[in-house]
Amino acid sequence: MKHKTSLSRRQFLSTATVAGAGALVAGGSVLSSSCKAGEEAKPQKHPPIERLKAWRIPTLTDKAVDGKEIKVGLVGCGGQGTGDLISFTRAADGVKVVALGDVFRDRLDSAKQQVKEHAGQDVPEENCFVGFDAYKKVIDLVDVVLLITPPVFRPLHFEAAVQAGKHIFMEKPICVDVAGALKLLAVSKIADTKKLCVCTGTQRRHERQYVEAYKQISDGAIGEITGGAVYWNGGQLWYRERQKEWSDMEWMIRDWVNWCWLSGDHIVEQHVHNLDVFNWFSGLKPVAGTGFGARQRRVTGDQYDMFSIDYEYENGVHLHSMCRQIDGCAGNVSEYVRGTHGYWLSDEANKGGVIKDLAGNAIWKWDHDKEKQEFKQRNPYVLEFVDMITAIRENKPFNETEGTANSSLLAVLGRESAYTGQRITWEDIKKTNMDLLPQDPKLEKQDMSKFVVPVPGK
Repeated sequence: MKHKTSLSRRQFLSTATVAGAGALVAGGSVLSSSCKAGEEAKPQKHPPIERLKAWRIPTLTDKAVDGKEIKVGLVGCGGQGTGDLISFTRAADGVKVVALGDVFRDRLDSAKQQVKEHAGQDVPEENCFVGFDAYKKVIDLVDVVLLITPPVFRPLHFEAAVQAGKHIFMEKPICVDVAGALKLLAVSKIADTKKLCVCTGTQRRHERQYVEAYKQISDGAIGEITGGAVYWNGGQLWYRERQKEWSDMEWMIRDWVNWCWLSGDHIVEQHVHNLDVFNWFSGLKPVAGTGFGARQRRVTGDQYDMFSIDYEYENGVHLHSMCRQIDGCAGNVSEYVRGTHGYWLSDEANKGGVIKDLAGNAIWKWDHDKEKQEFKQRNPYVLEFVDMITAIRENKPFNETEGTANSSLLAVLGRESAYTGQRITWEDIKKTNMDLLPQDPKLEKQDMSKFVVPVPGK
């Protein structure tokens, strides 16, 4: 088995720190600094961007508020799911892991052991479920369910959890096709009527430097948004070599991150983070996308290694989206948003976010040192659960489904443009009703001839 990895949320297991509650990230720039006049450019006041003012500012204390015990269960016990579950236990006191579910017993056993080692909790054997229907049994036992299976299953599991009236964390992306996106948007409205809290794994929306930069932009720091670029250029991800005892379906699910029907391709599975940041920071509606991509180095599956998409938004705004998963190439995981009076970079020489005027002078910088002084918990993968648990205990639910469903669908649009070589509009992609979820998945032989690498123009 080959298992190449790049930076991931699981690395927090050896580095994250947890402590008691700290100060709240409130409406002001508590942890950011305007650069000093004489040394850097003096910030200029510009009209705020009113459409950005309605966004809910998250609670980013070191730990969630105290309150009733929360019973949590995990559906999807791979490395991502296990890491998320342990993050959940570190976000608050009074959290009890009560159920686990997965298609494969070995993955469930691994998660069970990790929870014992890193969270000090034993999950009862009678609450451990294996099979494609395990999600139903986990949902029945919990207050909060974490849905971390391959994302093609996310809309189905979300619908079941909402019908059961449970609070939900869905790892991104939350869909891989049009049918999934439309189901999510419809079921999300039911979640609102039931006052359910739904968090969606776009952890940048719970990362202090991003939240503070968003406040600056919404206050008019760079003027009206005119364009941008987003990147996730990194190395090859992991893959699984097929074992003799595995059926076609078992192999694909164990190797899920390399198969389009399971992951959505890496523009959806990974790059959705960066696309979501531009959607969030601009508040603009997408219009169309034209792109291309290629497969050169991938070992398994039917996906591309790279994508480049020109996204069109309202007001004539364009976004360049670039993502690649190939070893030995230049890396870049960041976002850039340009305005009429300046621009924002999410990462300047690994020192955090910075806003500059059009002449390139820094007018605002994120202060990492100040954050370290003010807070002990700085891991956004924990902070998203701090926010969620606090909202549940204070009966102030929030629902991130719509924004993340639209960001996921935008990534699907880019993927399909690259696969086909065509310009695809936002309205046209929603009319396709593309559905990649099998009717009745089973761990058995499949018609593998239908899993082919797309050729643009055909």
